[in-house]
Amino acid sequence: MKKLFPIIMSVVLIFLTEGAWAVEDANEILKIIDKNLMPDSYETYRQLINEEPDGKKKEFTFFTLKKGKDKIAMLYLSPASEKGRSTLRLGDNMWLFIPNVNKPVRITSLQSVVGGVFNNADIMTLDYSEEYDATIESKTGAEYILTLKAKTKTVAYDKLRMWATKDKKILKKVECYGASGMLIKTLEFKNDKDFGNGLVRPSVVETYSPLYKGYKSFMIYQKVKARQVPDEAFTQQFMNRLGQLR
Repeated sequence: MKKLFPIIMSVVLIFLTEGAWAVEDANEILKIIDKNLMPDSYETYRQLINEEPDGKKKEFTFFTLKKGKDKIAMLYLSPASEKGRSTLRLGDNMWLFIPNVNKPVRITSLQSVVGGVFNNADIMTLDYSEEYDATIESKTGAEYILTLKAKTKTVAYDKLRMWATKDKKILKKVECYGASGMLIKTLEFKNDKDFGNGLVRPSVVETYSPLYKGYKSFMIYQKVKARQVPDEAFTQQFMNRLGQLR
């Protein structure tokens, strides 16, 4: 029995160590997924397309700046009816600036100022690791499936299920759930593209929802570039001058 004791203790320690690392590994994987999606601070040009069941489409073009974990500013470039509008996100707080109103107004993460299936939180997304704690649900030779639980009740979705490649940690799919457990929407990440400086990420995000049957929305990344952005860009006072930074 004395000879077996060290062996038993070694097995127990290995088991405990693997258990302790399971949650930490999942959150580290999530941070790598975030890093592989976007630089810490960047500029990007995106096109958003809302597609209705009858085939009708509405298209938008945005110029977006992000700095750090919680600052995002976005300028509408088209269509002409929306040109000059801008949105600002600071953590959980969001505002919309409309030129003829000339005053920022509060908006919420679950609203959609562009219609379609994407909401404001989807369009002005923060790092997943900033808003969620992750665990490994399962894994295969090719991919991880992570379960993400919201850190606070202010997050747009209570839970996410996330699929990412195991080798390069590139995001492939996210299912978004409400607090009731209902599936709200699915996001599919497609068409990996080399944006330069080592950034290879999906260039297209498609979303659809059981709540909006027949509707789809697409986000197409045309350009992503690391950039240092002044803090002034992420203030309500600068929302009407965001175009100066293009």
